[in-house]
Amino acid sequence: MTVNMKTVTANGITVNYEDRGPADATPLLLVNGYTSTMLSWPEELMEGLKAQGFRVIRYDNRDVGRSEKLKGLPKVSDVAKAVREGRTPDMPYKVADMAADGIGLMDALGIGRAHVMGISMGGMIVQRMAIHHPERLLSVTSIMSTTGNPDLPKASDEAMKALQAQPASEEREDVIRHRMKGRRVYQSPAYPMSDEALYERCAREFDHMYYPEGAVRQYAAIVGDGSRVDELKKVRVPFLVVHGDSDPLVPPSGGEDTAKSVPGAKHVVIEGMGHDLPVELCAQYVELISTHARAAERKQAAE
Repeated sequence: MTVNMKTVTANGITVNYEDRGPADATPLLLVNGYTSTMLSWPEELMEGLKAQGFRVIRYDNRDVGRSEKLKGLPKVSDVAKAVREGRTPDMPYKVADMAADGIGLMDALGIGRAHVMGISMGGMIVQRMAIHHPERLLSVTSIMSTTGNPDLPKASDEAMKALQAQPASEEREDVIRHRMKGRRVYQSPAYPMSDEALYERCAREFDHMYYPEGAVRQYAAIVGDGSRVDELKKVRVPFLVVHGDSDPLVPPSGGEDTAKSVPGAKHVVIEGMGHDLPVELCAQYVELISTHARAAERKQAAE
């Protein structure tokens, strides 16, 4: 698979991206999760959205893939303590900065407004886009994400251990096998990937760029963002929340709280879905996202 990647300066940093679909089509910006690169998006999802008439744009978040690498190694426990005590955490950047990266990419590409979709941490980023940049958004889709509400159930012990575990070494094969083991813990139980497909995906992401230092800063940004509930209550952008009923990493209550927090949000729970995007569900995702986006466009045209 050949990916036509380009780089551009956005929000003051270098952002690596891919832009597919007609230039005059309605833009749909895809935002990745924690430590994942833009290559994590299933091709079936992207091509399905393109076939629905969208200009599909995906990019590497800061500190992953081939986008700019930042500096500073925060102590996540200190960041968490500051949030608990109501203080401003000391960390290299915030989720709001990552949201500004996506808006900056839109600026660089000459895009005034776009639909945005984010998974996991990417869902947190698009929530921040809706909070801070609502005038730039046509609609929001938040998938397998949460509000940062500290009262919600946490990830299962097994899923959290898988997320935080380290590979035996930084050699390519060790890292790939380590990632495969972790993804097996929080994958969709009804739609497990074959060993071959999972190996290929993990290898592709490793070859795109392996950069473990960035994970520390991204995790600090997630922890340091605190609860977005009160801010989400003020959001008026058309909002879709999608979550799996079998997600051990971000429990379904995260999706419930997101939908409850955003006025008028639509909430869809998918049976057998864990914390990933199975190929078998891509047609359903395409239908949900495109229906939501087109409804938002019609509503805005009528106003």
